[in-house]
Amino acid sequence: MPEIRNMTLNFGPQHPAAHGVLRLVLEMDGEVIERADPHIGLLHRGTEKLAESKPFNQSIGYMDRLDYVSMMCNEHAYVMAIERLLGVTPPVRAQYIRVMFDEITRVLNHLMWLGAHGLDIGAMTVFLYCFREREDLMDCYEAVSGTRMHATYYRPGGVYRDLPDRMPQYLTSKWRTEKEAGRLNEGRQGSMLDFIENFADRFPACVDEYETLLTDNRIWKQRTVDIGIVTPERALALGFTGPMLRGSGVEWDLRKKQPYEVYADLDFDIPVGVNGDCYDRYLVRVEEMRQSARLLKQCAQWLRQNPGPVILDDHKLTPPTRGEMKGDMESLIHHFKLFTEGYCVPAGEVYAAVEHPKGEFGIYLVSDGANKPYRLKARAPGFAHLSAMNEMVQGHMLADVVAVIGTMDVVFGEIDR
Repeated sequence: MPEIRNMTLNFGPQHPAAHGVLRLVLEMDGEVIERADPHIGLLHRGTEKLAESKPFNQSIGYMDRLDYVSMMCNEHAYVMAIERLLGVTPPVRAQYIRVMFDEITRVLNHLMWLGAHGLDIGAMTVFLYCFREREDLMDCYEAVSGTRMHATYYRPGGVYRDLPDRMPQYLTSKWRTEKEAGRLNEGRQGSMLDFIENFADRFPACVDEYETLLTDNRIWKQRTVDIGIVTPERALALGFTGPMLRGSGVEWDLRKKQPYEVYADLDFDIPVGVNGDCYDRYLVRVEEMRQSARLLKQCAQWLRQNPGPVILDDHKLTPPTRGEMKGDMESLIHHFKLFTEGYCVPAGEVYAAVEHPKGEFGIYLVSDGANKPYRLKARAPGFAHLSAMNEMVQGHMLADVVAVIGTMDVVFGEIDR
């Protein structure tokens, strides 16, 4: 037998499965990993420091760009932190809209994760299927905020504006026949709530399609079953949250255990894994998509029956309407002061956390009474998960590293910040 010597291998950041900018330094004994050292910081943009130099309401857009797959959930934690310092509560309709968009964001995130994770492990088709449904939900983002990704839709005191009465329509083009456009526009004839209800009705069948491709697929199971096992005790000790923690069998979900907005009034279940391996975490996330569809339906039905304001009427915190601003001097002054200086927030410190698609995303905010934060710290779920990389891949093969990175659902915008 030739003598096998240990070698050091750089995995990423150019590797397509490194999900952007992860650099892993792997110490290997042949094909088996003995140590994994994640190097981060290649996407560091100083978000927390930048927030200290800007009025509170001007940093909402920075939050979208942290985890750029779960945009509105990041905004939610930041806006909730500001509201707690101010001591204000948004209107109930705004709370339902926020919950609805949190769940839309959860589905968007899990579809992106499932497609990319499948692609990493060699399943091409599921990637194309997932993006088909993502496109519909991206249209919801665009309909309320004017942009497909970085929405800046949540504002302290509510949301930017009420839901639109109609959805954008597909047009015929050289790529799309009239018949094809008509089929795509079938669910878009009514209001946005009609569209979301239509989506929630047909989405479980789409999830069945993904499961047909993967859940009993023997290649998928060979790549994920018994890979990266984390015991419940170890998952808690490592600071896991979200599907990573629930996949290990710990039933912890902030939407149930520390309810915020209107989650306490809604009916949904928390999926929990048994073995704590990559396969269980996959099953947990797939079931979460089904639960999100249930929540979307409940929110849409409530919003349809209960019209009302979606943002507070206090113009020290929220801008006046465009019409008021153009015709009334006092409104113009409010508008000008709000967007140049913002507002002063009472001195104090606060931590606000949401059940982000990846885990517990929290914002720790310290105010000294000025119009900008004294300190801001984002608690990113992916950071704790990535720090467990060494423990999860030891003794596994090189190919399993790809499966473990995929199951963590890491996005480096929030890890590097």
